[in-house]
Amino acid sequence: MSTTPALPTGRPAKPAKDQAAQFRLLADNVPVLIAVFDAVDRTCRFANRQYARSFGLDETSVLGRTFAQIIGEDAAREIDPHVERVLRDRVSVSYERRLERRDGSPHWIEVNLIPYVPPDADAVESAFVLISDITRFREAERAVRESEERLTKFMQASMEGIVFHRDGLMTDVNPPLCELVGYSLEELVGRPALSMVAPDQIEVVREVMASGRETRYATAIQHRSGERIDVEFIVRTMWFNGERLRMTIVHDLRAHMEALARIQHLAEHDPLTGLLNRPAFMERLRERLSRPEAPRAALLFIDLDNFKRVNDSLGHLEGDQVLATVAERLKGGLRASDLVARFGGDEFVVLLEDVHQRRDVQTVLNALLSVVEVPVQADGRDLSVTPSIGVAMYPEHGGTPEELLQHADTAMYLAKTAGRATYRFFEPAMAENAYADFVIEAELAQGLTADEFVLFFQPQVDAQTGRLTGAEALLRWRHPERGLLTPDAFILVAERHRLMVPLGEWVMHEAARHARSWHERGVAEVPIAVNLSSMQFRLGSFAKSVAHVLKTAGVPGNWLELELTERMLTDEIDRLPELLQTLRAQGLAISIDDFGTGYTALNQLTRLPLDKLKIDQSFVGELPDDRGAAAITRAVVQMAKGLGLRVGAEGVRNARQWHLLAEWGCDELQGEAIAPPMPADEFEAWLAARGKPRLPRIDT
Repeated sequence: MSTTPALPTGRPAKPAKDQAAQFRLLADNVPVLIAVFDAVDRTCRFANRQYARSFGLDETSVLGRTFAQIIGEDAAREIDPHVERVLRDRVSVSYERRLERRDGSPHWIEVNLIPYVPPDADAVESAFVLISDITRFREAERAVRESEERLTKFMQASMEGIVFHRDGLMTDVNPPLCELVGYSLEELVGRPALSMVAPDQIEVVREVMASGRETRYATAIQHRSGERIDVEFIVRTMWFNGERLRMTIVHDLRAHMEALARIQHLAEHDPLTGLLNRPAFMERLRERLSRPEAPRAALLFIDLDNFKRVNDSLGHLEGDQVLATVAERLKGGLRASDLVARFGGDEFVVLLEDVHQRRDVQTVLNALLSVVEVPVQADGRDLSVTPSIGVAMYPEHGGTPEELLQHADTAMYLAKTAGRATYRFFEPAMAENAYADFVIEAELAQGLTADEFVLFFQPQVDAQTGRLTGAEALLRWRHPERGLLTPDAFILVAERHRLMVPLGEWVMHEAARHARSWHERGVAEVPIAVNLSSMQFRLGSFAKSVAHVLKTAGVPGNWLELELTERMLTDEIDRLPELLQTLRAQGLAISIDDFGTGYTALNQLTRLPLDKLKIDQSFVGELPDDRGAAAITRAVVQMAKGLGLRVGAEGVRNARQWHLLAEWGCDELQGEAIAPPMPADEFEAWLAARGKPRLPRIDT
């Protein structure tokens, strides 16, 4: 029978030799230097591999050597007080030492001396030495100190307001913050941070402070005078001077908000007349019709008779003055609750709410006819313009904005045929006049199969160098009877009858085909921009359709650029982020065309993966003389740059506009100052004849 005592597990105890081997294995593989020294003669009884090697020895040769022989006489004298304390007081001692490596770089170690006193003994028999490298910790501490010093300098140099607070009480602020709220440093330190927050924002800010999260959000503070100041808080938690603090960067948003408000106003209003633009009007009309028990209403479609003659005879500047005057008269003849918009050109639309009978509408119609017919001063002489007005009643003539607009438009054309300067109410029989739409629809379908459509290309160049950066593909229809037609003549019909889908696919295929040809022949190794229709873009299979086009044409995605309208951002906002990410993953660039003429909620721009904004030519065309257009154009450029987007400008007509846009930071330009839209062969000839890119000279 074995006499080996059993362990609690029932297994026999391991021999001392095995235990020693296990201890040696453990000691040699921990990231600490370990040694044991005799308390009397101070010779080494044990050392792990790391300890021995650090002094140029091994586990055997280190044994029997004294402390001074191993670490050196000078080092031994330096730490001797610690050793004496361990032996005398029988307590563990810990201390740090700064050493230098052979290359002169510093490193720090932490030494722990642990006495061993055998049971029933009064003196220390031996001492354990444990040495840890703490260099990385000391370097981290130094980095923290340097960071705190840099932060202090940053606070003083920053143009932004900065406030530190602990447990809700301000501990430090910088001069810009003091200037922003109108208090001195001494007045702010020690006060609750919430004391400078606008009253209606206190609960919002309190919740963020309580949560401890790091975030950024828009809020408002209050100046000493009581003035409310819109700001953005950028909140971080950090260590400063050994304390855990909350740091808030206070960014003054007043100038930014003013610019955004101006841009938002411009996005909703016609720049010439100040009236609502088409997207904004349709959106508000949709909101009003969607109300429960929406009141009866009348939609008026107004078109000025023979207005083209005004532009042709007096010029566009005088024509614009006439339009502005008509707009003022329309607003003056309506109630404050009525909506009035300019839809473009000489077309105006009015919504009259809460009208119960036709005679109520007729009273307004007669008033509008009379005020608009009053002669307008243009080019030093009186000029009479007359309106033709079509009326659609809600809900009799349609339940949606589109139906009402279509029927009011139909009635307006009938008013024109009746002799102008009059009005007509929509009647169901007028729908027969839509026959022309069916004719165009049939011709569109025939044109697709008969290869009557063609792409024109307008160059896009770098604003700073004039170098070609891209080309926009523009659709044209070589109608066998009506000649070359621009999209204005057929796009609305194509979209109403869903012909825009095959037509849009043809445009993408054709653009991809030209892109491949130009790249392979070295004609123009630049992307081609394609305009998308809302119908095409709304298709659930649109991303797959684009992928099919790229695969069929054998071109990479970065050879094409897709241009969206602002209305698409509004209508498709829920699915846009995912869809645009899918398209960009295929390599395509995404740009917003005619920016500033639609109804874009500006916060949407921060949510979407976009590449470029294209400023509408209605703003560019007014440069540099129109101060409003200049301010808005420059603000759009700065906003886009702040969002990390490229900026393009359409409709550049002269060198002055080119140089001004380049100075403001615009990236790309297109327009008559560069070249008009051209068929593919003329585009290639233009490139070949252009020579070295150069900026145009400004005539003085």
